[in-house]
Amino acid sequence: MENIFFDLNKLFCTFTTHEELDTVLSDINRRYTIMYNKIFVLESPQSKELMCTYNIDMGNVSDAPLPNTILLHRKKESNTLYTINALNALIRTLNNGMLDTRFIVNWADYKNCILLNTGPELRKLDTSIYKIVDLSLH
Repeated sequence: MENIFFDLNKLFCTFTTHEELDTVLSDINRRYTIMYNKIFVLESPQSKELMCTYNIDMGNVSDAPLPNTILLHRKKESNTLYTINALNALIRTLNNGMLDTRFIVNWADYKNCILLNTGPELRKLDTSIYKIVDLSLH
């Protein structure tokens, strides 16, 4: 029988406001076992919301994600965060409306940002670290 490895490490992003940040961080910490004991809180000049990003082991998750939470992927070389739907929208934008999964994205053009979409519209939010929460210190 073939041994298949499933990557259960998932990157989540929970959107919140400055006012609700402490409550959301507490909810994240209570609900999940956070891998690496770190929650990265990002901010963007294009948004009033903060973005809490964290890795969890999906093997330990039984509940639905927290409200305002999405699953992200990350391109490490450029520190680009994106959803699959946003990546598809980006490829269509760069490739004359055609979705081609072999299309090569120049990730350097999307350094330190998060790519999201609302319907067919692609949103690029430049990001910087607002703070890093080290859960091993709490």
